Formats: sequence, C-alpha cells, structure tokens
Amino acid sequence: MKKKSKPQKDPGEDVFAGTDALTTLRDWTRFAVTLFSKRGLFFGQGMGSAFDEAVFLLCGVLKLPEEGVETFFDARLTAPEIEEIRRALFRRAVERVPAAYIAREAQLGGLRFYVDERVIVPRSYFVEIIPDQILPWIPGMDADAVLRAADVCTGGGSLDVARINVADYALEDRISLWRSDVFDGVPADGGEGYDVIVSNPPYEPEALRETLPEEFRREPDGALFSGADGMDVVRRLLPQAARRLARNGVLLIEVGGLRGALEEAFPQVEFSWLATQDGSDCVCAVSAASLRENFPPERDARVG
Repeated sequence: MKKKSKPQKDPGEDVFAGTDALTTLRDWTRFAVTLFSKRGLFFGQGMGSAFDEAVFLLCGVLKLPEEGVETFFDARLTAPEIEEIRRALFRRAVERVPAAYIAREAQLGGLRFYVDERVIVPRSYFVEIIPDQILPWIPGMDADAVLRAADVCTGGGSLDVARINVADYALEDRISLWRSDVFDGVPADGGEGYDVIVSNPPYEPEALRETLPEEFRREPDGALFSGADGMDVVRRLLPQAARRLARNGVLLIEVGGLRGALEEAFPQVEFSWLATQDGSDCVCAVSAASLRENFPPERDARVG
C-alpha cells in the first residue's frame, strides 16, 4: 500500500503566529524587522536595512509621515490597520514583493514618487551627482542657464507612471514625455540641443538574470537587462547623444559594473568618472566635443 505524502506546508502560514498581542506601531515595527531578517530579504531598492524598510512600509500602509514617526510608536492600532499591516508584511516577506510596490511610493533625493510594477524602483547615484558635479562640465553655465535637459530611460519606459509623477509636481508645462527607443522617437529640437543628457539605462548582462535577488526579478526586465554584455542601450545612446547635445553639452551615464567594458569598447572616447560616496564611481561624464569627434553623423548608421 502506497504511503500518503504529507501535505506541503504553506510557507507563509506561520508568519504571524503569536502576534495577537502586538497592538502598537512600535510592536509591529519590531516584529517586521525580525521577520525581514529571518526570511533573508534583500534591501537594495531604496532602503539599506530591515529597520529602514519596516518603517517605510508601515508608514506607507498607515499613511503616516516617516519623519517624526516616533511620535506614533506607542499609539494603539485599530483592527483594520493591523489587518492592512499583516497583508503588507506577507507580501513583502513571503511573496518578496518590493516594498515600494506595496506602498505605491518611493523616495529619491528627498522627493516622493508614485511607483508600481510597471517601473523599476527608483534608485540612482544621480542623487549625489546632480547637485554638485554636473555644472563644472558645462563651460560658462550656472544652474539658471541650463535650459534644456533630457532623462533617457525613465523608469523602464512607462509613460503612464511618468505622467502621474509629472502631474503630482505640477510640471506639465516644463516636461515633455516621449515613448522612444533611446532618441529614435523623440522629435528633432531645431538644432538647439540639450545642455545636459542624463541616463541610468538598463545595464545588467542577461547572464545575471537568474542570480539576482527575487526582489529585483520583480522589476520590469526592460529596466534591468541590456543584451549579452549589458551594453546594448549604451551603444545606441552614445552616437545619438552626439547629435542631440548642445555645443558645450554633457552626457552623464550610470553604468553599474561596466566601467571596464565601456572603456574597452570605446577606447577613444574620453570618459571622466565621477566620485560617489560608496566609492563605486560608476557614473561617467562625456563632453559633446568628445562624442562628436568619435561619432560623426556619417557613422550613425553603422554605430547607432
């Protein structure tokens, strides 16, 4: 007689065992930190620790400000609030959904943005670079003189999500959105050119797809992967930026771990690597002059 196998245990069924006594935000924050640590979650999508992510997620669920959240730590939660917290923690800890998708919000550079599964969770070294390190690359310019800037590869290409954020900051009269493969679908600018082009393109090689944490694999593929060596988008961007930049303009690209590969692929291009706090130095600046020297218009068809 064939022995019956035991039914498989639901991986999340015991997550909340013993939590009936938790009644305050302090209780649930402590519990969330322990839960996240026990289940080995990855924190690299805007938050650096289990505590930071717990505070971000619970404040997002309860619609509380993170700044000064200690004021609310000992307030008793209502039953419906606790149910919302349980649902959010289950999605984060068991289903490995990024916290930003659950809260429908992310923070970058002190600003808040709407996000959902259509876009990558915002994170970029440009938060460090933009305030202090761009203007020295534009001769004779101060911040007020920079009139035209382009962000290439916005969040993985979701116009719908981008429109929400443009509207939230009432910038419809200053920002135009284009769905485009790099600059292919962006109308010509009449020869004025952009003073600054910034791009945080997809740059992960396809071979890394299965090695990334589950949280990253929840993000859109098109926002992460760019061909066998990770440089498909960058190869198209360089020659197109040569035509789109103003005479004294600058292109800045974040390339992750591809510094060596980029310099090897384009040895004649003058890449200047900008310092970042963690020492990764993975953002480079390229002048319009260097780009035009290496990617004249007649070569666009072959290189771009």
